[in-house]
Amino acid sequence: MAKDSSFDIVSKVDKQEVSNALNQAQKEIAQRYDFRGTGAEIDYSGENILIKANSEERAKAIQDVFGSKLIKRGISLKSFDGGEPFASGKEYRIEGAIKEGIDQPTAKKITKLIRDEGPKSVKATIQGDELRVTSKSRDDLQEVIALLKDFEDAALQFINMR
Repeated sequence: MAKDSSFDIVSKVDKQEVSNALNQAQKEIAQRYDFRGTGAEIDYSGENILIKANSEERAKAIQDVFGSKLIKRGISLKSFDGGEPFASGKEYRIEGAIKEGIDQPTAKKITKLIRDEGPKSVKATIQGDELRVTSKSRDDLQEVIALLKDFEDAALQFINMR
C-alpha cells in the first residue's frame, strides 16, 4: 500500500529581516530631504509598527518606504497589515502589524479552495495556525501548491514536503 505524501502550509515571517527592513527605513527617513524637520518617524515594538508624520501624505510615503524595504528583504507585503492614516493631535499616525500564522477564516478559505478547485484525492486539515495537505500522489500536491501560489489573503510558505 502506498504511503501518503504531505506538506504544511504556514505563514511565517523572519523577525530579523523585519527588524533590518525597519532599520533601513529609519535611516532613509532620517537622510531624505523631504522628511527633514517634519517629525517623520517609524517605530517597532513587539508586533506593532507605528508610523508618525505631520501630514497624511508623508505618513503614506513612510509606509511606502517601509514596504519597499520589506520587499528587498524578501518579505511579502501581505505580511504587513497597515491601516489608514488617522489624526492624533498635530500628527498623523498609521498603526500596523506584522501578521504571522494563518487565522481561522483564512484557513477555512484555503481548505474550501483546495476542495473546490484542487484534485479530488487531496485532503486539507487545519492544525492550529497552519494547514496540513495530504494525498497519495505527489503530483496532486504539486498542483495544490501551484493553485495556492497566487492566494491573495496571506503570504503562504510550503514546508515539510514528505
